[in-house]
Amino acid sequence: MKFPAAAAALALLAGCSADNAVQNDAAANAAAAGNAGEEARSPEGKRYLAQPLVKDLYFADPSAHVFDGKIYVYPSHDVDAGIPDDDLGSQYAMHDYQVLSMDRPGGPVTVHPVALDLKQIPWASEKAWAPDAAYKNGTYYLYFPAKDKQGVFCIGVATSSSPVGPFKAEPQPIKGAYSMDPAVFTDDDGQSYLYLGGIWGGQLQRWATGKYDPNAGDTDLKQDDKPALSGKVARLGPDMKQLAEPLRDATIVDENGKPVLGGDHDRRFFEGSWVFKRGGKYYYMYSTGDTHYLAYAVGNTPYGPFKYTGRILEPVQGWTSHGSVFEFGGKWYLAYHDTQLSNKNHLRSAKITELTFRPDGTIETLNPFRD
Repeated sequence: MKFPAAAAALALLAGCSADNAVQNDAAANAAAAGNAGEEARSPEGKRYLAQPLVKDLYFADPSAHVFDGKIYVYPSHDVDAGIPDDDLGSQYAMHDYQVLSMDRPGGPVTVHPVALDLKQIPWASEKAWAPDAAYKNGTYYLYFPAKDKQGVFCIGVATSSSPVGPFKAEPQPIKGAYSMDPAVFTDDDGQSYLYLGGIWGGQLQRWATGKYDPNAGDTDLKQDDKPALSGKVARLGPDMKQLAEPLRDATIVDENGKPVLGGDHDRRFFEGSWVFKRGGKYYYMYSTGDTHYLAYAVGNTPYGPFKYTGRILEPVQGWTSHGSVFEFGGKWYLAYHDTQLSNKNHLRSAKITELTFRPDGTIETLNPFRD
């Protein structure tokens, strides 16, 4: 969710609707899946691999799930608050959540009414950044980050009887959780795990000692020759609202089994954890941040360690890269975002495209452009 001011792109203005619910035109969304008939091009003249799921609102950080045979996407909702870009992501002033749904990839997309607003979260003050969702025993859970009244990022949880909300937030954030970008993975045995963390504006570097240090810096630990900061993971309790154990490192290791170093910006963790399971292996996808890759590492347990394996997605248009992976109809898909419609780093559009796995379980790297 961070963006250095030095990397600011020139703006192409695009309108943003304030509608709470939009049923997009079926033909437009068919084009969104296959790019059929679309010749939209980037400022450099490149054609996009996929088209935005929604054309008149901005949604980023898409967390996609299949519940009861239908696809639900839980994104952040980008808005233009007129805030200048900075390294801490002040321009990302999202304040509510809306859920997208579709019957199949490429099908018509429904944008549902506001599912949760910052005003409905007792402890939160600002920055409703990237969320995720889970389902258990008839209840849907929405996990979200927000800054508390003291400006510290916490992780909250809200519940609903419907996958699209409305959600009711718990009165307090999840004890022992911090930073941002929560993601929940539920294993075959029904046990769920919470992953979280992000450096720079996500404040993970301020938790390096286990306690919040506001003076720990705005980027990373600046220790390029030491193990990089790791995203965190912990098992969730039976009620899905609290941690069943303290957070631990979701360590990414290199080909020699050594932790990836802080100076290795092509492979080290920055933000945007996402975990899925395939072929008995646990895939840990994440963003490398300032090098703009969606990378992945593979482990034998939900806790890792995860061995760096490659890239899922090359840099998109825009500074941030954040996504999710899901299976539908026997095929695998990546949900991600870019700035196609706005060319502004804080006004992003969610997209979906198919993934290809090689026989050995590795993933063919996607180029977000067709040429």
